[in-house]
Amino acid sequence: MKVHFIAIGGSAMHNLAISLCKKGYIVTGSDDEIFEPSKSRLAKYGILPDYIGWNTDIINSDIDAIILGMHARTDNPELIKARELNLKIYSYPEYLYEQTKNKTRVVIGGSHGKTTITSMIMHVLKFHNKSFDYMVGAQIEGFETMVSLSEDAKVSVFEGDEYLSSPLDPRPKFHLYKPHIALLSGIAWDHINVFPTFENYKEQFSIFIDKIEKNGCLFYYKNDEVLKEVIKNSNNSIQRTGYVTHSYTKRNNNTYLIDLDKEIPLQIFGEHNLQNISGAKLVCNELGISDDEFYNAIAEFKGAAKRLEILSKNENSIIFRDFAHSPSKLKATVHAVSEQFIDRKLIAVMELHTFSSLNIDFLNEYQGTMDAADTAIVYFNPEVIKHKRMKPISPKQVKLAFNNPKITVLTKQEQLVDYLIKINLKNKNLLLMSSGNFSGLDLNLFAEGLINTNQ
Repeated sequence: MKVHFIAIGGSAMHNLAISLCKKGYIVTGSDDEIFEPSKSRLAKYGILPDYIGWNTDIINSDIDAIILGMHARTDNPELIKARELNLKIYSYPEYLYEQTKNKTRVVIGGSHGKTTITSMIMHVLKFHNKSFDYMVGAQIEGFETMVSLSEDAKVSVFEGDEYLSSPLDPRPKFHLYKPHIALLSGIAWDHINVFPTFENYKEQFSIFIDKIEKNGCLFYYKNDEVLKEVIKNSNNSIQRTGYVTHSYTKRNNNTYLIDLDKEIPLQIFGEHNLQNISGAKLVCNELGISDDEFYNAIAEFKGAAKRLEILSKNENSIIFRDFAHSPSKLKATVHAVSEQFIDRKLIAVMELHTFSSLNIDFLNEYQGTMDAADTAIVYFNPEVIKHKRMKPISPKQVKLAFNNPKITVLTKQEQLVDYLIKINLKNKNLLLMSSGNFSGLDLNLFAEGLINTNQ
């Protein structure tokens, strides 16, 4: 098979390219920008484009499939030529389905927690030497790539993102996977640039449920009232099983699952993760993993990259990084760290970086999300707003939206760095939350420096 990637440099795209290369496919690609780590990883497998830019000369009738990334535009010259030649063009999720259409597909969806739940399931299956294909939106310890496709695995585990599939296909990605086993963690409005109303956003989850295969099953967090309503209104005759937060206890800043008379120590924490564990366990049970096998494996799970990831620490301070950016994720993450370390003050820093978070019509959704922090800082870069061609917002508007008198709003990286450097971190934890990187701040180096000056 000869496959060409248009916009190969993306996080998901380059991982799929590597996976197909490892599978023995002939892989080519192009992009108008490729950053690290994509660049080095593509080079390692000999599939880094020879030069940056689009090249119509490499689009020919010998190509079996074109995979089109979201970064490309509809007027992309390579795409135009591929369509002229009537080549088969797939979006990223379409191609994943094509590769796994004869397998048992597990799809994890929801506005929050889907990466972590997918990662938990992958970890448990790998721990017990089970063979499976997968796609997940973060780097997971023990897995070289975020995508793996094989000939022999009978099961595929996919994170089901509700964002659009490609420039040619406005369907949410998770509509294309048609799962046999599905999980929904909850529904909280996001992606306002694509789904302008909450009702429109909810509808995408209704469609997802209707696409679950005949005789399939759906697991869902049953304390989410919106999700329960959506499931109740579905006519798809599938098995539906709700789950709640797993029983647990805490001692000395550590969390333990309770299973009958046993306590299972965890390396992760937070009520949202205990909900995630309940959901992951049900999916693993459905795949033939026993309760004991699940608990033995989950005790070793350290979390996905950028999900309450420890950047640096000493005996009285921890600096965390988290991907939290939507209101529901932000609130859950701040609450988790605050509750886990009740003997320490919490400094929470959040960057407004996504289209939704920088949209004045969406900002009010953040009301109360950082109330559990002792010190709360919201950062945004006005240049990012300009780059996204969005309506400007002001620090005053942000402060009003969060409705928290403790909120400090900063708009320059040097202001943020100076603010944090001046804080004495003794008996305090620092939580840095963003889907970006605070305008290019090296968070690992910055965290290490903060800890070293607070010994």
